[in-house]
Amino acid sequence: MAAPVDFTLDEGEHIAIVGRNGAGKSMLVDMITGSHPTFPGMAEYHFGNGRLVSDNIRHITFRDTYGGDNDRTYFLQQRWNQMEIDEETPSVGSKLEESFRMAGADTPDRRQLQEHIYRLFHLEPLLDKYIILLSSGELRKFKLASSLFTAPRVLIMDNPFIGLDAETRDQLRELLTSLSRDGQLQIVLVLSKSDEIPPFITHVVEVSNMTVLPKVTREDYLANRAEFPVRVLSEENRQAILNLPDKPDDYRADEVVAMHQVSIRYGERTILKELDWRVMNGERWVLAGQNGAGKSTLLSLVCADNPQGYACDISLFGHRRGSGESIWDIKRHIGYVSPEMHRSYQRDIPALRIVASGLKDSVGLYVQSTEAEREVCRWWMRIFGIDHLADRSFLHMSSGEQRLVLLARAFVKDPELLILDEPLHGLDNVNRRLVKDIIETFCERRNKTLIFVSHYKEERPACITHELFLRRHS
Repeated sequence: MAAPVDFTLDEGEHIAIVGRNGAGKSMLVDMITGSHPTFPGMAEYHFGNGRLVSDNIRHITFRDTYGGDNDRTYFLQQRWNQMEIDEETPSVGSKLEESFRMAGADTPDRRQLQEHIYRLFHLEPLLDKYIILLSSGELRKFKLASSLFTAPRVLIMDNPFIGLDAETRDQLRELLTSLSRDGQLQIVLVLSKSDEIPPFITHVVEVSNMTVLPKVTREDYLANRAEFPVRVLSEENRQAILNLPDKPDDYRADEVVAMHQVSIRYGERTILKELDWRVMNGERWVLAGQNGAGKSTLLSLVCADNPQGYACDISLFGHRRGSGESIWDIKRHIGYVSPEMHRSYQRDIPALRIVASGLKDSVGLYVQSTEAEREVCRWWMRIFGIDHLADRSFLHMSSGEQRLVLLARAFVKDPELLILDEPLHGLDNVNRRLVKDIIETFCERRNKTLIFVSHYKEERPACITHELFLRRHS
């Protein structure tokens, strides 16, 4: 930190920690939990129950939404490749039951709490599902339930509402509000979106430029909060994007995506059923629906990541799937970012190499890029305001900075089809507006088609022209 840290969580308080991406919010939480080393005596805990600090404080991190730091064997297409899942892969039910039994005695009251959480988050249909197959929203519900079963005194959650559909966000607010009134649990929320501070929060701590500001009441913070920007992208950068030259090897098909009676099943579970969908050149689609409705599965078919796509009637850029084109022929024309992609980046390599991997359609960069390619990468990093991170290692960035790097990776080859699955995850108010500005400007150009996924209507770019809403199958 740039200055000494003064922070207290007093009895009865529920705190929101807010600040820009890279401001130091995660470091403050690491200091609270004891993960970041401090001098002896600088951090004091008074739980009064004899349990270890690690038992009293539970922290659900941003990366937990995508599988956690122990998920080192995960690869980008694994969620769609059930053949790659062995018998030891845990199910949701087995892991939740394990968390429940490790946390304490098997009493009727605790079983009642377990059943209440299952009902509230609609977890019953997921209990037999492999954890690795969960959508990002489903995974967040699983992580929260698992943490609540351990009965912590303090629950710290990074951006708890991201990846959740509107109904589940309301359920989570209801649950956290109920828990906050119980008196047995104090809640700390780490929020990139300062417009998402729920009413049960009593105080706000802002972190700015690696400095922890004094704690204020929620009411005082909201009364003095800065206005959200209406535009962030500079006119110079806007014109630079608009003036990018056409590429001679671009596809110029009138029909970018065509699906006819597409169905996807995993065992007894139906994800997509007899779906018809056409995306024409220049259209800008928003893909919406409940958690687990099949949005990411649908995109995995478009991106040629799902092996079931070869058995379906799908055409991309006017070419029928399986008619001779390779996966890499398709991917050269698609820019893509998703929760699954974020989850798959576990290697600690510099940001510039992450962006350059978008030119090779790889997770990580295994082919040496040319100086010309690196300059293109630096150009897009400047557009996204992260050129200063070029040499920073990926796993040492904040989650918001990581997301901006992956967005630059999606844009770096100037693709004809841009697929953005929850692209604003973890971004602060300014960066959310910047990314929307970039998307809207990019889509003003000819031969550019957009598929955009978000659970927030206010996150949709102004250029959206069509909507596909998916419903979850039983």
